Amino acid sequence: MRVKRGVTARKRHKKYLKLAKGYWGRKHLLYKTAREAVEKALKYSYRDRRARKRDFRSLWVVRINAQAREYGLSYSNLIAGLKKAKIEINRKMLAELAINQPSDFQRLVDASKQALNRK
Repeated sequence: MRVKRGVTARKRHKKYLKLAKGYWGRKHLLYKTAREAVEKALKYSYRDRRARKRDFRSLWVVRINAQAREYGLSYSNLIAGLKKAKIEINRKMLAELAINQPSDFQRLVDASKQALNRK
């Protein structure tokens, strides 16, 4: 007995064409080009979900460094001083403070400077 695969193939094709909805040109009309475009897009989205974390961390570091230098301290010295002062705060929150609450950030910078001078 032979197996007819029309239903299965159509289901698979529709799945890719649905994912390719909104793509430009033939990429949303033809199965083969739609599949290629969708698979590439899925590959990019998987890769970039991981890259986003790196991008944000580097953005936070840049913001912290810029604000710390206004108070006469480099980023690396600020982080080292905070570690010596046993102040645990992540870079995301530190960057938020640097932008939105400079007075609180300055208190952290002062604590870091004191910890570095205590050597």
